[in-house]
Amino acid sequence: MRRVLTLCLLASVTAFAQEKAASEKVAKDREATTFNEIERGLHLAVSAGLWATINPPAGDGSARYFLLGQAARVEFGYDFGERFSLALFAQATANRAGSDYTGKSQDPVSGAPRASGDYTEFIPGLTARLSLVGLNDSQDVKRSWFYIRAGAGYVIYQPRALLPVPDVLVFAGPGFEYFTKLRHFSIGLEAVFNAQVLTASFGFAVTPMLRYAF
Repeated sequence: MRRVLTLCLLASVTAFAQEKAASEKVAKDREATTFNEIERGLHLAVSAGLWATINPPAGDGSARYFLLGQAARVEFGYDFGERFSLALFAQATANRAGSDYTGKSQDPVSGAPRASGDYTEFIPGLTARLSLVGLNDSQDVKRSWFYIRAGAGYVIYQPRALLPVPDVLVFAGPGFEYFTKLRHFSIGLEAVFNAQVLTASFGFAVTPMLRYAF
């Protein structure tokens, strides 16, 4: 009888130990397969949209008026937590102007223009973003963020005959970003004020954005 009771006890203890080990394994497996709802870290972003110039760079003999154009930007950066990020960017803009826009192409002696019409800009630079307010979704995940962005870049104009001098761009403004349930992707929209310092030219940009975090 004692042997039977001992065997029963051993069997119960063994079954309990196996059940505990199995439940711990399941818990570890669940833990191992848990993903972040939002990926952050290294990221690649692209944006394109409206680029408007209120007073384009111009010499004394050129018309100077509001220009509507387009801008496209690619950036590669890193998120330092959920609120702050830094990125390198490269931006290109296309600016439509009439034949009466002669930029800074005037000959210093005769004053006659050497070129007229449209121009483009290529701008490499650095940008920083600070997320200020995050809104939770129905699952208490902060997917919607309002942020401010600021940055600076080196402006190369083309054609050089129209705008022979380089420039420095500084910009700042607000934006909105939504982190989708495809956890690597986010979408957004921002509006920034631009100042091209050396030519005293000002404008603004409104650009939708798509971002992928690695």
